[in-house]
Amino acid sequence: MTKSPTYSLFGRMQWLTSCISTTLVLLLIGLVVLCSLAALRLSQNVREHLTVTLILDDDVDSTATADLMQRLALQPYARQLTLVSAEQALAEQTEAMGIDPSDFLGQNPFTASIEMNVCADYAHPDSLEAIADELLPLWQVADVVYQPELVESLNTMLQRAAAVMAVLALLLTFVSMVLINNTVRLSVYARRFTIHTMRLVGASWRFIRRPFLVRSMGIALLAALLASAALLATVRWMLAYDPSVGDIITRDVVITMLAAVFAAGLLLTLACTWLSVNRFLRMRESDLYK
Repeated sequence: MTKSPTYSLFGRMQWLTSCISTTLVLLLIGLVVLCSLAALRLSQNVREHLTVTLILDDDVDSTATADLMQRLALQPYARQLTLVSAEQALAEQTEAMGIDPSDFLGQNPFTASIEMNVCADYAHPDSLEAIADELLPLWQVADVVYQPELVESLNTMLQRAAAVMAVLALLLTFVSMVLINNTVRLSVYARRFTIHTMRLVGASWRFIRRPFLVRSMGIALLAALLASAALLATVRWMLAYDPSVGDIITRDVVITMLAAVFAAGLLLTLACTWLSVNRFLRMRESDLYK
């Protein structure tokens, strides 16, 4: 039996509508994943730029400084070390103040120091205090300077931002699941009589479900490709607008985002199709007209 042109056109429009709806939902999911991962990466970058300054004693020579740098490099909390000589510190302060302090003091008032960027896991007041207590007894170190108030306020701000992002991610994920479920249910609902007829002629549930699952898989894959293309175009535009975004939206972030889009598209679409088809398979004939 040949399908009528009207039925064929209806089927194509239904397929197109399902594909567009699923694409928009997957685009939303991809944006949620991208923003969440970018926020985590930004939080890590901010923490890793916190600096602990080790002011060296006046009697420390270049050999002792090199030994201290080597010892610090072996510590798990040290991410990056920068040696600032007394002359370099004087030059920086002269440029910042506009005058040379050594001109009226008669000598260079600054000593050499080591600026240490700590790893993100150690960028907490308690950890920094423990690091300072560990380094202060070293004979080369005259003082350890960091800003506990800045660290505390930064951690509070990042925790609040993470909580807001988590709530938004949960809400948007729930909305996405509802939208995909409704799209799939409407698609299956339009063919509920076909399901009932196949069941009456003795077709097994597995046989009836198979074409719906295959169709949903095709829609999910195409929608994931379209959503991924749109997301990649957005990322490329952001990188072209501001190349520093590449420090936050890394290749790993993009790969994770694309994997999440494909996984969400397939899992959610197939799961919703399975549940929707089973629902109509359990229906009595009188319920099909409601």
